Amino acid sequence: MKGLAIAANGLRKSYGDKTVLDGVDLAVPEGTIFALLGPNGAGKTTAVKILSTLVSPDPASGEIRVGGHDLAADPQAVRAAIGVTGQFSAVDGLITGEENMLLMADLHHLSRDEGRRAAARLLERFDLVEAAKKPASTYSGGMKRRLDIAMTLVGGPRIIFLDEPTTGLDPRSRHTMWQIIRELVSDGVTVFLTTQYLEEADELADRIAVLNDGRIAAEGTAGELKRLVPGGHVRLRFSDPARHRDALSALADAIGDDEALTVQIPSGGSQRELRSVLDRLDRAGIEADELTVHTPDLDNVFFALTGSAGLPHQSKESVR
Repeated sequence: MKGLAIAANGLRKSYGDKTVLDGVDLAVPEGTIFALLGPNGAGKTTAVKILSTLVSPDPASGEIRVGGHDLAADPQAVRAAIGVTGQFSAVDGLITGEENMLLMADLHHLSRDEGRRAAARLLERFDLVEAAKKPASTYSGGMKRRLDIAMTLVGGPRIIFLDEPTTGLDPRSRHTMWQIIRELVSDGVTVFLTTQYLEEADELADRIAVLNDGRIAAEGTAGELKRLVPGGHVRLRFSDPARHRDALSALADAIGDDEALTVQIPSGGSQRELRSVLDRLDRAGIEADELTVHTPDLDNVFFALTGSAGLPHQSKESVR
């Protein structure tokens, strides 16, 4: 059984009379990807800043443990266990990619030889060897983001906070970043991800929490969250009008479209519900020409949970 890389109880943060986080509970198992979704201003970045020791929580907060260490009692141990990559790159554009890596190695008190070995290994891993001697200001957005994560890994963190890591990247660079994140987790690293891209959380995260008005509105796997929202259905299509009519008669809860010769049955998309629909068709001796299962996506979940709050940005491509 996996332990918890991050455990926070009653996380609170206010600035004056504005409450940003209002009793947030988080439990992130080791070696998983946890995504925190929410509209702009929901408190996602504040949560990352607190968990990474950059900002202090309010005194009313409960216990917070990161990497097995008490954040209040031993923040230095927490900092030694984590890496942080924000939406605004920490890369220094005036020096080369290699020099950025060596600077980070110095900050982690690695010896000269250890630093050079770590830099060479990570530059190769992130496909930056050819650009290593060039000023980072000449890098593309995707290259800078890869360098940023490579710099984060110099200290060998077991927990990485990625605060909107693909904001502003083109679709190809975003997919490259997704692959990098998957590889990190396959190595046993825990990734705490905040994102504005709903399909990014859907594609990557083992668990997703939706933050709204400083509270967790819902948490679960992508599939569990989608089942919270009504609108899922099974759609049957027929080429024979007679079979279409028979299906409507056999399926009392179905809605038919006589022109398209389709039948729609409410369904949460589970295997059990799909089997029930197929059993009812078999008993009636009806065979559809086409069957498709439609479930709500994270867009629907987000709208339902956050009300009129602004929807996070969507990329143009679909990975569902």
